[in-house]
Amino acid sequence: MAKWSSRRAFLASGLALPVAASANQTRTGGPPPVPRPEGMAYGTLGKTGLKVSRLGFGGNAASDPSVIAAAFDMGVNFFDTARIYNNGNSERMLGAVFAGKRKDVVFATKTAATTKDEALRDLDASLKALGTDYVDIWHLHGRNAPADIADGVFEAQRIAKQQGKIRFAGVSMHFTMKDMIPYLMKLGQTDVILAAYNFSMPPDMEMEKTIAAARQAGIGIIAMKTMAGGFARIQRGDRLYTDNPKALTDRLKQPGAMVSALKWALRNKNVDTAIVGITDRDQLGENAAAVAQPFTDGDRGLLSAQLDFIRPLYCRMCGACAGACPRGLPVADMLRILSYADGYGQFPLARERFLALPEGVRQVRCADCSVCAVQCPNGVRVPDRLRKAQEWLA
Repeated sequence: MAKWSSRRAFLASGLALPVAASANQTRTGGPPPVPRPEGMAYGTLGKTGLKVSRLGFGGNAASDPSVIAAAFDMGVNFFDTARIYNNGNSERMLGAVFAGKRKDVVFATKTAATTKDEALRDLDASLKALGTDYVDIWHLHGRNAPADIADGVFEAQRIAKQQGKIRFAGVSMHFTMKDMIPYLMKLGQTDVILAAYNFSMPPDMEMEKTIAAARQAGIGIIAMKTMAGGFARIQRGDRLYTDNPKALTDRLKQPGAMVSALKWALRNKNVDTAIVGITDRDQLGENAAAVAQPFTDGDRGLLSAQLDFIRPLYCRMCGACAGACPRGLPVADMLRILSYADGYGQFPLARERFLALPEGVRQVRCADCSVCAVQCPNGVRVPDRLRKAQEWLA
């Protein structure tokens, strides 16, 4: 596999950490994985024993196989995808990149299925696309409330384990984590949790305590949405919320907010790894460097300025708006979908997720309401954001 052109410069920067040998092995044992290059930190994913790079590769927006290969070359061994990502093309791309290298990587994929049979069909499709006979972690995707998890899908995970098609059972959630995580702990059927976790969350530390309790119970913790919407690519001239990128850059004082955001998440030792959507080599280099650096007062100051900017724009995923819209809009989901487009610059992904919403939801127009019933406790301009989602994506 070709080496990334900037790897030598990265290692020479003095930020490299000693490499940790990967413990990812096949279900039947097998030879140890090939040692990874220096420069990447690793963590153990709860009681699973899996050694995963603290920077995980999120496959929801990936479109360039060479970037995936470069990430592996830099020591990233954890790759996250889902059956619904890019109509299965995300899984197929990972399978193609790692053909013949399966023992050297940890694969996580997901199903949004709501029944046992549908979930098991999804899993078989995922295995075929990934070119493997097992995945290391299989998540039930987007389960934000106990009602989102029927007994049948837990049974599907148990069957898949017995058949050797998955090693560990996971659940992913986008909001109400402080309620869902204790619920999953009580059930005792989940090995790994994938949860939204970033610097924009309310500073009451309740989420910190919840994560710590789950990790102490042996559940592996994977963080996602660490960039809080990705609202900082103006440093490279992207047009997000302004026609004047320079003015916004001046307001934020200095570049690097997204690196600081990742460092904030990884400062928490109870977070085993953080998955980040990476679309190009610039992002890969920035994120890999962040893993090797401590979180500093300078990062804290930069994120404070960033939070001021995104306060009216980015959903904190607290769940306070659940059921608040009398017309039935899933407000938090729609705000998250919009962030894919105007935060991360991934319009096709946002469009795909919007079109997956029920038809009745897609037909609602917030402009028809004179007053919005949803009042965000965190100051998000909900009516403006929903109207924007409808204008851009409907």
